[in-house]
Amino acid sequence: MTERSSRSLPPWRSLDELVDYFDTHDMGEHLDKMPNVDLEVDIKRRRHLVAIDDDLFARVGEVADKKDLSTGELINTWLRERVQESRR
Repeated sequence: MTERSSRSLPPWRSLDELVDYFDTHDMGEHLDKMPNVDLEVDIKRRRHLVAIDDDLFARVGEVADKKDLSTGELINTWLRERVQESRR
């Protein structure tokens, strides 16, 4: 890693100015001036990727659109219903 000279951070009058600045500047030039932040992440939900046939996915998407749901919401609803039925 190369040594970089630290630059002063310019003042910003708005969040848009801040975003515009870092769109064209390397944040690494200012790391020594950034505050340390401690984060705790507690992931409670997991998502699983499942392969679905293209044609089937398209047809489920059409049904979801008619019901004003996302495809994922509809698939999860149908799977919950089937699991409940299988427990009976």
